[in-house]
Amino acid sequence: MALVPTAAILDAAAGHAVLAFNVVQLEHAQAIVAGAEAAGRAVVLQISENCVRYHGALRPIALATLAVAEAAAVPVAVHLDHVESETLVTQGIRLGVGSVMFDASRSPYAENVARTAAVVRQCHDAGVAVEAELGEIGGKDGVHAPGVRTDPAEAAAYAAATGVDALAVAVGTSHAMVTKDAVLDLDLIAAIRAAVPVPLVLHGSSGVPEHDLAAAVAAGIRKVNIATHLNAVFTASVRAALHETSTVDTRKYLGPARTAVAAEVSRLLGALRAVPAQTIGTPA
Repeated sequence: MALVPTAAILDAAAGHAVLAFNVVQLEHAQAIVAGAEAAGRAVVLQISENCVRYHGALRPIALATLAVAEAAAVPVAVHLDHVESETLVTQGIRLGVGSVMFDASRSPYAENVARTAAVVRQCHDAGVAVEAELGEIGGKDGVHAPGVRTDPAEAAAYAAATGVDALAVAVGTSHAMVTKDAVLDLDLIAAIRAAVPVPLVLHGSSGVPEHDLAAAVAAGIRKVNIATHLNAVFTASVRAALHETSTVDTRKYLGPARTAVAAEVSRLLGALRAVPAQTIGTPA
């Protein structure tokens, strides 16, 4: 199976969730793929602009993540997440990512549309899919702040004006939540789904109870992004390992953390009816 375009996983996802997990370092990419292989499910590896900043450049972490994806026994896509720089989009295309979430949400609406449409044209010429959003996902305030929601009619107009392949929507979640008490507006998800012809994406999913995530998928969400939850699993394992030993060998605590994340990825992929690997076509 190995590396596939993100669109191939989304296209096969009717009735299923596409789970997308954020990569922070190599161990994350390895763990996510190991979990997907154990579950027999397709998965998306996401590299955020914050992650790129941490590594100092896109190339090292992107090439490592792409290499892990290429060696996978199940379909794996590599996606750039919350990219605000057109330069970074160009770099990602050249390196071989399958999709880009271009985030012009800090810009006024007209500028957001113009910049996003330009990125869509560039990406589509290279066979790369584009995800975008209206407003800002929480953790940065903006559209996913409490009480703020995506308007179905505006979302439909935005999707038509930009030509995006997927749209992140504000329906009650917020980034960086460490408690699972976000309240989703399932009726709004259904209304946006009816108005918008492209797949809908739920950011900030770490703060949502799993039964509500399943309900969101049933209501019309296609792609579910999870980052903070896996980071919490990783960190808890590292803390436990360091509590038990005085080792200075990083493999002694990063290895168990990688194993713990793999197990959690496998569990989530099973619990949320993620896309079965055998439904994906020929790898890119």
